[in-house]
Amino acid sequence: MYQQYNLPLTFGQVFAPGAFPAGTGLLGVYAGAQLPLQVNIKAKHPDGSVRHAVITAILPQMAAGQNGTLALNAAAAPPPAAATGPEALLASGFDSTVKLTLAGQVYTASAAELLRGTAYQTWLSGPMVNEWQVSAPFKSAAGVNHPHLSARFAIRSYRSSSDVRGKVRVDVTVENNWAYEPAPKTFTYDAEVLIRGKSIYNIAALQHYHHARWRKVFWPELEPSVHIKHDTAYLIASKAVPNYDQSLTISPTALSTMKTTWDAAKPAPMGMAMVDKYMPAAGGRPDIGLNHAWGAMYLLSMDERAKEVTVGLSDLSGSWPMHYRDRVTGQPVSIVDYPFIRDVRISGDSFNRALNRWEDMPQCTPAIECKTPYTPETAHHPSFSYLPYLVTGDTYHLDELHFWANWNLINQNPGYRKHATGLVKSHQVRGQAWALRSLTQAAYIAPDDHPLKGYFNKIVDNNVDWYTATYVTANSNQLGFIDNSGFAAVAYTGPGGPKTGMAPWQDDFFTSSIGQAYELGFTKSKTLLDWKARFPVGRLTAPGYCWVDGAVYALSVRATETSPYFTTFGQAWQATFRAADNTDLVNSTGKRYVDQPCGSQLQAAWRTQLEIDKKSGRTPWLAGEMTGYASSPEGFPANMQPAVAMAASTGIPNARAAWDVFAKRTIKPDYTQRPQFAIVPR
Repeated sequence: MYQQYNLPLTFGQVFAPGAFPAGTGLLGVYAGAQLPLQVNIKAKHPDGSVRHAVITAILPQMAAGQNGTLALNAAAAPPPAAATGPEALLASGFDSTVKLTLAGQVYTASAAELLRGTAYQTWLSGPMVNEWQVSAPFKSAAGVNHPHLSARFAIRSYRSSSDVRGKVRVDVTVENNWAYEPAPKTFTYDAEVLIRGKSIYNIAALQHYHHARWRKVFWPELEPSVHIKHDTAYLIASKAVPNYDQSLTISPTALSTMKTTWDAAKPAPMGMAMVDKYMPAAGGRPDIGLNHAWGAMYLLSMDERAKEVTVGLSDLSGSWPMHYRDRVTGQPVSIVDYPFIRDVRISGDSFNRALNRWEDMPQCTPAIECKTPYTPETAHHPSFSYLPYLVTGDTYHLDELHFWANWNLINQNPGYRKHATGLVKSHQVRGQAWALRSLTQAAYIAPDDHPLKGYFNKIVDNNVDWYTATYVTANSNQLGFIDNSGFAAVAYTGPGGPKTGMAPWQDDFFTSSIGQAYELGFTKSKTLLDWKARFPVGRLTAPGYCWVDGAVYALSVRATETSPYFTTFGQAWQATFRAADNTDLVNSTGKRYVDQPCGSQLQAAWRTQLEIDKKSGRTPWLAGEMTGYASSPEGFPANMQPAVAMAASTGIPNARAAWDVFAKRTIKPDYTQRPQFAIVPR
């Protein structure tokens, strides 16, 4: 480390409704002195107050190892500033060029050429920093555009003081993403990035997978060495992120292990670290949740290593083959523009008769041309990019959030999603949960002037309307679970036979996702949330249902495949805890499980005896130990926790009592190592 002068800081900041009123400004206070801020407002709450902004400050100096606090205080609104273009930067000789050597031919893209000759987008504008963004296909020496490969540049130029040029940040993305370009494939090339004619990055024989992209950020001068920590309590209080348990101290060992694992993966373009490359794989894992485990670790610790991994995973999320950009709009391809869009062709589902065209994506011929190590899936896709965009304000992460939220729509049968309506009901229940999580996060944080802001808001609205009408208004069942009104959710075999059971843990994911939607300001979802909250609350407090089994893997919700759904939780519990042949569930003592007092030592002893009978080798059960891997931070009780926490704040009967029961369970996970489900009531 070293003494740094005129140190630029740029970060994203979210604000609670009303905290940063319309028509006001912010002033920084650092080391006891006022510090001017550049505030680029990106999104506002319905009351006109600021929701999200990208903030820049220039610290006069910072010593090696020094810690400082930057307070954001209310101030008068600054006078409007005229936008600054890149002319002065270009006049200084700046350029950034990406060269791809592909099959013996060189293709290039030049930031300076594009800034001079095309319409650039301004992302940041003001007296301290400006950022201009351009994109174009790579061109051969003969001036021919490559049909698939394109470059995107975000050029950030700071001023260290009045009229003095400061540091420049060059953000480069290389894409193989066009939605309807024929003959998609993986391309292998050598890549080189040059800044002011100097080679700054090289990678040889890179396999660039179809509909994937990679990103690198460069500082031609000395990169600022500073770790920006956000105020965790404020972020949580703003409701932009769930109410993670702030009493937790994240394990230093877990943080160092995470960093070691990350470094060992040597994450590079088209790489992926720590996340299962085959998303449909079964089993609990750290990348599932409203945020993944590393993101939750970052939120609760503000540790630099956790931030590196959280932001780095968003960079690498470009490696997955599901990025479909519309050449016309420059945005992820829209289901409004292409209501019959699908990523594969099955039967005639993707044929738009009104326009007499197929709207499915072109396929690889032969298929081996598109071989990739990554298999994405809606039912297991992490929230890669919401948190990174929230705290950095970098548009790469915003784009990633939009790509993933949109892909969950276009990978469905067009008729099942009701074409441009964008319903997610045809996914598995957990897929519905995570699709809604991504859609609501995208709609909440997208800049107000972004072309996809209204698009995602409308799709969220359409889904909330459908779920509310289908489940709440139609009163589809008395227990509050997602039933067969959409996806065939009641698909599990229980003692009563096939298709009598459903997965409470998947349903809990859905409830937590609707809870987050409500916290993010989608107020129309409250009716649905109240109805959904019945299900976790009932499994912990309803008469005749033993709360110890609240997080059972599969719950019987009807007696047979053709029977109506049970109307009480007691019926569901009694039907679930029977032998496989639907006789009484007994152990070698002859006693019935359902006769044991709930949460008692007698119940624990009965369960322990059954384990002995099965020769499972399991440690003895404890009184009040919940079913479903109670000690695991990814067990079924852990999966249930966010739903119970969200339900507790609804005000429905017994909601707080349900949390109290849950909080007193005997065995709890060690969330200090994986806190993605460590959410508590507000």
